[in-house]
This record gives sequence, C-alpha cells and structure tokens, in this order.
Amino acid sequence: MENKYCMACGRIFQPRPQTPQQSYCSAPSCQGQRKNRWQRNKLQNDPDYRDNQRSAQQAWLERNPDYWRQYRKSHPTYAERNRSLQRGRNRQATASAIANMDASAQNNSLPPGIYQLSRTTDDPIAKMDVWIVEITVHACVCTNFVNIAKR
Repeated sequence: MENKYCMACGRIFQPRPQTPQQSYCSAPSCQGQRKNRWQRNKLQNDPDYRDNQRSAQQAWLERNPDYWRQYRKSHPTYAERNRSLQRGRNRQATASAIANMDASAQNNSLPPGIYQLSRTTDDPIAKMDVWIVEITVHACVCTNFVNIAKR
C-alpha cells in the first residue's frame, strides 16, 4: 500500500490495510480534526442527527442547571473575558438601531400633538413585537388651554 499525506498535519503516513481510503494519520490531534470535520458535516446535512444532538444537550442542561453559574464562579478570568467581549458586541450592535421590550427615550423632545405612526423597514434589529416607526406631524401644534373656573 502506498503512503499518503495526512489532511490535518501534512505528514506522510502509511494507511491501515483495513481502511485504504484513510486520509488522516493516527496522531490524536489529527484524529480529533477528522472527528470534528465529520461532526460538522453531519450537523449541516443530517436533520435527525441535529435534532438528537439538540435534545441530548437540552436533557444534559436540565440535569445540570447550575453548571454554567458554577463554571463562571470557578473561572473568573473566563467570565470577565466573556463580559468584555459581550460589551464589545453590544457596542457594535448599538451602532445600528436596537429596540428592547419597553424601550423609550427619556428626553422626549416631541411637542404634544396628534401624530401618525407608519411602520418602516424590518432591517434594524428589534426584539419581541417592537415596531420601528417614523413619526410625522399630522395636525397643527396644540395651544395651551385656558382654565375657566366655575362660579
């Protein structure tokens, strides 16, 4: 049998006679890469495998509900790095409009009046059932009411 080049490390190896199509050497790191590549392909192309993996992960999480809380507690550098990366993702995401459930601007600069709301594009990120709207004046500016006292 002729020698082949390993697809992971590029070194020359002799395939096993039982597996003539072998394309990875027997080094543990190369076998790990082979397995990862196989699993990635399986997840992309096999819906049953994907569903089984999802349900197995969910079952494990139900059996171990405090795992991630305990992990973050025992690995503070991991937790801080993750928080830092999340803050960066949040800053990047807020460059475009992000709407949360009950979001409203504290400094409302719109004068009192009657407005028409029209839905705009679905392009910006929005959570739940939030609509991104454009506000246009529909009526003239309201005047102050005169208080008239009853006698």
